[in-house]
Amino acid sequence: MARRVRERGQDEHRALALVDVAAVGLSGDRGVAVDAEHVVAELEGPARREIAATILAARELGDLSENAEYHAAKERQAFIDGAIRDLEDKISRAQVIDPKTMTGQVVKFGATVTVVDEDSDDEETYQLVGEYESDTEKGKLSIGAPVARALIGKSVGDLVKVKTPKGLRSYEILDVKYK
Repeated sequence: MARRVRERGQDEHRALALVDVAAVGLSGDRGVAVDAEHVVAELEGPARREIAATILAARELGDLSENAEYHAAKERQAFIDGAIRDLEDKISRAQVIDPKTMTGQVVKFGATVTVVDEDSDDEETYQLVGEYESDTEKGKLSIGAPVARALIGKSVGDLVKVKTPKGLRSYEILDVKYK
């Protein structure tokens, strides 16, 4: 039972993360949307039933005005209902963006961009993806990252200056692909 409760808590936290992500978009597949739909199903089913049972048990304890268990369960119920509404809204507005269908030399969401650091001559290649999909070790850079925001709308040969946690950096765009 404790493991199941922990898993439900993880679904609630994933729900919060997905609420922010689905508005940005998805690159290439419905993986994030499917994950969000799974979380909604989990929250609508077992999580709601568990809360209903907790509220019922708390009501049986007596005076509701001084019943901390009842108030905590009602707060959790409100959180779950809000997360479900937010996720359903984001899922309904999410757009799957398949980079393979895009062309051009201008950097947009989904592009795979090769840049060279003007100071160190280090070359890096990044695919610009949604926040939930980002993984810098795999070269997937969140569209919300400072470097990604600076690259959007630029073309091959452009110089981009960006404030990073390591200070001001200057990059030249070497290549833009959509794959």
